[in-house]
Amino acid sequence: MTFKAVISITLILFSVIDIIGNIPVIISLKEKGNRIEPGKTTITSGIIMILFLFFGEAVLSLFGVDVGSFAIAGGIVIFIIGLEMVLGANFFKESEDAMSASIVPMAFPFIAGAGTLTTLLSLRAEYAVENIIIGIIVNLLVVFLVIKSSDWLQAKLGKGGAAVLRKIFGIILLAISIKLIKTNLMI
Repeated sequence: MTFKAVISITLILFSVIDIIGNIPVIISLKEKGNRIEPGKTTITSGIIMILFLFFGEAVLSLFGVDVGSFAIAGGIVIFIIGLEMVLGANFFKESEDAMSASIVPMAFPFIAGAGTLTTLLSLRAEYAVENIIIGIIVNLLVVFLVIKSSDWLQAKLGKGGAAVLRKIFGIILLAISIKLIKTNLMI
């Protein structure tokens, strides 16, 4: 284990996961009546990331899907969620039982989404697996803390602040999704 490698991996994953940028998404989902359970989201995200780290390329190739196509599909989902935030519309069908948003869309595609998963495949080519796992764990701790404190953050922002932040980050999500799609169309 190299401390420098762990720091590099942690920072790379932190920027891709962008849990701070997802605060408006968390608030928006909660305002729609969805539950987001910090532990469930964190554990599910961790399982998805670790499994994809070891088996991602094999699973994608089993279905005849390349990493670029996977990233484009994730970009489309993120695009639709960005549209929801900007337009205030609901494109995804709501569950009848006030479904938990802990797994979809929080764990996937926001935390362990196409960007994170393709980044893990890239990191695996450059770093030791142990270092990547430590970087994942550090990021999952931050994810847990942010989700756990989202009600407090929402109270500090107020309704108006949360609405403005939701629109701004909705546009940022749209831009991220377009970049993800555009980058992978050019491969």
